[in-house]
Amino acid sequence: MTLKRLHLSPAIKALEARSLTCIRGNRLVFRDVGFRVEAGQMLSLEGPNGAGKSSLLRMVAGFLKPASGAIVLNGGEGLDDEERGRCAGWLGHHDAAKPQLSPRETLQFFAALYRIAADVDAALDEVGLGKARDLPSQYLSAGQKKRLSLARLKLSRRSLWLLDEPLAALDSAGKTLAAQIVAAHCAAGGIAIAATHEPLGLDSARLVLA
Repeated sequence: MTLKRLHLSPAIKALEARSLTCIRGNRLVFRDVGFRVEAGQMLSLEGPNGAGKSSLLRMVAGFLKPASGAIVLNGGEGLDDEERGRCAGWLGHHDAAKPQLSPRETLQFFAALYRIAADVDAALDEVGLGKARDLPSQYLSAGQKKRLSLARLKLSRRSLWLLDEPLAALDSAGKTLAAQIVAAHCAAGGIAIAATHEPLGLDSARLVLA
């Protein structure tokens, strides 16, 4: 399979987390967590359920404020959560596909949202949804919806990808596809941070939350 190479914008040279502390519902989830990941690299977040992997991803995305610490892009201090969020593409447990919209209509919506001219049909073919392109999303399987989410993520052309269990619901072919897409993103100079219980089989740094 040949994966198309996309220009990523805006570019991120490095992302650094400094002494992050997470408190949820008056419970300390983690304390003094730090890491640095650079363009072209992937970071795997590992640990048991409840260790804070998803919370850490949400902090990086700007969805959740740390109780203490900072997240810094490109060595600067000036980006707020909203500005950092514009650099990030998110793949989580929700598929972001309205039941009544087809995969084609879903990607057309996101292409307009991202203000990107995209070959939506080619994107769907690439993730194996060509034959289901006009089927309402309510009839897609969980694995097909995850493939659609991967197509949406790639369409975003965001430099920073935040992946929460990216292999969930995928069959073996889908898992191989997901790994190829993430690898291509990093090869193009992107950054990927993935919270996962199942390794993608890619070269990556590891951060284990206890």
